[in-house]
Amino acid sequence: MPMYHALGEMPRKRHVQFRAPDGALYVEEVFGLEGFDGPESILYHRRSPCRITNAREFEPRPITEWVPREWAHRHLRLADFPAQGDPIRARQPFLYNNDITMWYVRPTEQQSYYYRNGMGDEIVFVHEGSGVLRTMFGPIEYREGDYLVIPRGTIYRFEMAEGSTPQRHLVLETPGHFSIPKDFRNQYGQLLEHAPYYHRDLRRPSEVEYHDEQGEFELHVRINDGFQVYELDHHPFDVVGWDGYNYPFAFNIWDYEPKAGRLHQPPPAHLTWRGPGFVVCSFMPRMLDWDKEAIVVPYHHSNLDSEEVLYYFNGNFASRKGIDISSVTLHPSGVPHGPQPGLDEKTIGMHWTDEAAVMVDTFRPLKLASAAEAWDDPAYKYSWNEDRGVDGPITGD
Repeated sequence: MPMYHALGEMPRKRHVQFRAPDGALYVEEVFGLEGFDGPESILYHRRSPCRITNAREFEPRPITEWVPREWAHRHLRLADFPAQGDPIRARQPFLYNNDITMWYVRPTEQQSYYYRNGMGDEIVFVHEGSGVLRTMFGPIEYREGDYLVIPRGTIYRFEMAEGSTPQRHLVLETPGHFSIPKDFRNQYGQLLEHAPYYHRDLRRPSEVEYHDEQGEFELHVRINDGFQVYELDHHPFDVVGWDGYNYPFAFNIWDYEPKAGRLHQPPPAHLTWRGPGFVVCSFMPRMLDWDKEAIVVPYHHSNLDSEEVLYYFNGNFASRKGIDISSVTLHPSGVPHGPQPGLDEKTIGMHWTDEAAVMVDTFRPLKLASAAEAWDDPAYKYSWNEDRGVDGPITGD
């Protein structure tokens, strides 16, 4: 949750009369979480946000599961993901559980409609591309490396910059809420001195983008594992002002301040966001461990009750072989993993890493979506075999 923010016109008090120049009452909307006990914003609309002219037939879009024949480490080559469609409808899920769904998209087309996720909060990590995220709270310019944190219920539309397609977006969706970790904040919500980012790094809407147009507009709502399309007779960005704590914002991963230590620091040292049943971490270029006997790659470890997902977007990862930019690795629970053969010895004496990756650690098992099968690298699970490298198993399948 970012700090209090206010834009545009508002009345002197909540829940009192607030009129447009023509005398009509503006419509107040409380946009809140956890009933009336969580973070909220209050918005003032020209027209009722409930107003629609038509509700089209619901479009079910359930996620189907791919169940491989073996429980093993996975490498998904998302570099090969097709470039097509718009930033919303072309998203494909690849990993999911009850706490989080991970999607990928390489959009080439502009959105012709407005979108609201009614199923959960979103973080859109912009690997490639730039443009403007236009929202009912106001516009946010985005660029490569941005985490776009979008609360559930926000109406928005991507406007991709000219010459900036195809883009690459990694999308994280949770039925709960993304939050700034509480150990980064004091009792008043202010970010502490040891936090890896500060309020100045969070880019909020800077102006209200008020539209009073009437006409034909489409609002696509993700709900109940599908899409509900509503037709409107007015522009959905009819907000003249708002204030509160619940609104979208951007944070660029290159503004993250990584931690280093005399000996290897575990993934929680790179914590960025929390959600129910998972965390999101940012691995960024940094100094490596400086003890004269340090082994600078991660030690082998077993994720006994968690699953580790890494999305590699820049640099080189010292502990992995056969990994490309836009690769995703899944190291599931119950199976140990660590540096591949020879890398612990080879990297001794290194003082710097330029690795850049987004990590999601979940505390419940993940399922593979059916689309993931097309990008699966079947050799990856054998890449710890010293005499075969990443080529395949020691013995046949």
